[in-house]
Amino acid sequence: MRIEDFVRRADDLIELGNKALATERKTDYGEYLDRSTFSEFRAAGLSFLRNTFGEAHPYFTDFNAVAQQNDRYNAERGRGILQAARSELAGGWFVATRGLVSAEIFANFIEMGEYLLAEGYKDAAAVMIGGVLEEHLRQLALKNGITTTLSRDGRETPKRADALNAELSTTGVIGKLEQKMITAWLDLRNKAAHAKYREYSVDHVSLMSQGVTQFMLQFPVR
Repeated sequence: MRIEDFVRRADDLIELGNKALATERKTDYGEYLDRSTFSEFRAAGLSFLRNTFGEAHPYFTDFNAVAQQNDRYNAERGRGILQAARSELAGGWFVATRGLVSAEIFANFIEMGEYLLAEGYKDAAAVMIGGVLEEHLRQLALKNGITTTLSRDGRETPKRADALNAELSTTGVIGKLEQKMITAWLDLRNKAAHAKYREYSVDHVSLMSQGVTQFMLQFPVR
């Protein structure tokens, strides 16, 4: 899914909040919203925020805490949280923040791969560095509005790294030269993962590590 899809979903939920607020009626016990409409707003909002930001994120925890009762106060606060989430998504801040975290994690894994390589574990190093490359391609695709999943039988499955590599090239995010290098690195990673250890050397993995590091610096996800 693209960022635009998340923004549109946030718009739908904000409108659902407006719909719930429009049902306000005065009762003997106070002014309340239609319980069914409010419950739909709460459930859909929680699902969206959990799937998008995670259960530990303040958007999810705050929405869960404030959107409790079917009254105007709770609905308006819940709608405000969704509006803030929408602004963050539309402004690209969520992707940028995730990119910063990813960059730090990737750097650590690259260092681990280089350590394994220095210790003579070229096969494990190739698999680890290849994994870093694949995830970087995924984050780079998200940054540039390229969907990273395929819909099959009603389920979303991750696209293969070679498919992402091809799309990044055809959309002009990376060049043909980078695409060819990535294809070679992914092939090396696959050889290591399938025990074809004699088809590459320590020098190949070392060049791969240097190349992947340079590629990540040249095409950051921040």
